[in-house]
Amino acid sequence: MQAWVRCALFGALAVLLTSCGTADDLYHRFNGDEHQEARTPLPPPATPIPVILISIDGFRADYLDRGVTPNLKALADGGARAERMLPAFPSLTFPNHYALVTGKVPDHNGLVNNTFEDPALPQGSFRIASKAAVTDERSWDEAVPIWVSAERAGIRTATEFWPGSEAPIHGVRPSHYTAFDQSVPSDARVDQVLTWLDLPGDQKPGFLSLYFDIVDTAGHHFGPNSPEVDQALKTVDAAIGRLMAGLKARGLEANLIIVSDHGMAQTPPSQHLFMDDWADPSQFRIVTAGAVAGLVPNSEPIEAKLLAHRPHVACYAKANIPRHFQYGSNPRIPPVVCIADVGWLLTTHARDASEHAPLLGEHGYDPEDPAMGALFIANGPRFFAHVVLKPFPNTDVYGLLARLLDIQPLPGDGHVEDLYPALK
Repeated sequence: MQAWVRCALFGALAVLLTSCGTADDLYHRFNGDEHQEARTPLPPPATPIPVILISIDGFRADYLDRGVTPNLKALADGGARAERMLPAFPSLTFPNHYALVTGKVPDHNGLVNNTFEDPALPQGSFRIASKAAVTDERSWDEAVPIWVSAERAGIRTATEFWPGSEAPIHGVRPSHYTAFDQSVPSDARVDQVLTWLDLPGDQKPGFLSLYFDIVDTAGHHFGPNSPEVDQALKTVDAAIGRLMAGLKARGLEANLIIVSDHGMAQTPPSQHLFMDDWADPSQFRIVTAGAVAGLVPNSEPIEAKLLAHRPHVACYAKANIPRHFQYGSNPRIPPVVCIADVGWLLTTHARDASEHAPLLGEHGYDPEDPAMGALFIANGPRFFAHVVLKPFPNTDVYGLLARLLDIQPLPGDGHVEDLYPALK
């Protein structure tokens, strides 16, 4: 497996290595295998095996052991799974979906939060509910997602919902994509993916993405330990079963990478921290709230008040955020970032009063906390069975996707070597 890395490092010798076929061939070439001349590289398959990246938003890693997801459990047992995958900070939806497909943490991929300010964008900000911002290339162009690299390499791609896929990032869109519509049922999302796989050979995608959001929604409204979350898990699991049945009926193999963006923590209504009690609310602006808050004070004395020590929360000047968060250099990050203890929420009295119902589950917290642990399953002809991987950062997934698609990965924050024990 080390040979693949060596091939990249010896890029300057590419002319001499044009006969390299597989990573194993390179291993023996660089390590002087005297029997190398007897090895015959296998020809590539007539039809490349598609790679399907599936995200189940808010699927906490330990949900897999609840006994309500038999299809996912079978895929995990018949392939590789992680004890838990570590989201990037902040452990929020858009930043981590972009980390998964770019290999860069939010500080480097530009999606520093679900909401952030940037004067170059429409209305000067990014909000996930803003169609103008979501479809604007400038929101996303600090990184290059895997579908852009695949399209450039001549591999058609298709995205059944994925943050960023509605924008022409660096001038490139997926060959097939649908604009996000939360009302589309899980089964219909699966059927769209299968429809794309029925296309003629010159149109059929080699990389596809599929996204489910109902587990996350149930976790927010009812809490991670609720019957509603269990029901959402059952619904998504049935949709995964539908996908597997559809592939089987078509005689198709696929390499499946099933992930989530983050976990979910219980947030009791009694565990709210009111930021407007910290300083005069007219003297600072709240960009984001929740598990992590971004604040813009209008003076140094107000900033000092916001940075004061308080129970259940740690506030940092942007330049002083602890290094393990890998967060704080991007201009889109506000001057003050506050991180609540797991289970606590940062809000204001006005926000609290305007909520129709309290959030009983939330994410965005320190990625190292087990409650934020994300799902990772890999199953298909490229993966060993019965493999359990130690926790690893989700930026590793990008390199894995590039490896499966046989395209050159761009530099990033991940290390695909973490996943080598799962790869045949």
